[in-house]
Amino acid sequence: MMYNEEIMEIRKKLEEHEKRISKLESLFQTKPETVKKKLSIGEFILSKKPHDDVQKTLAIGYYLEKYETLSSFNVKDLEKGFEQLKKGIPENINYKVIRNINQGYITEVKEKKDKLKAWALTDSGEKYVESNFKKGR
Repeated sequence: MMYNEEIMEIRKKLEEHEKRISKLESLFQTKPETVKKKLSIGEFILSKKPHDDVQKTLAIGYYLEKYETLSSFNVKDLEKGFEQLKKGIPENINYKVIRNINQGYITEVKEKKDKLKAWALTDSGEKYVESNFKKGR
């Protein structure tokens, strides 16, 4: 009788070990998480190849909306974007914005941001940046 109890105990231990081994093996089957690195504003601007400060202003606005998830941006946000590019802030960013407004790429939003006039890209402005500044996409 003692012999059967020992066999049963061994079987029980083996089953427990099998469960633990299966559980451990399943951990190796899941893929490890990959960390997605954030695209820097410099990398983004380089990839879009803007021709002048008007296009750079539009591209920075796009970056702020899509990668920084801002619902709108103001002149301070644009200045900060130019600073991060380390190329110097162009004179009269408001004029660059107005040029984009006149072309239909940026629109003024009703709500001010930090007590300053704020803007957002239009659909055609987004498409213009996405096409690397090629018209008629």
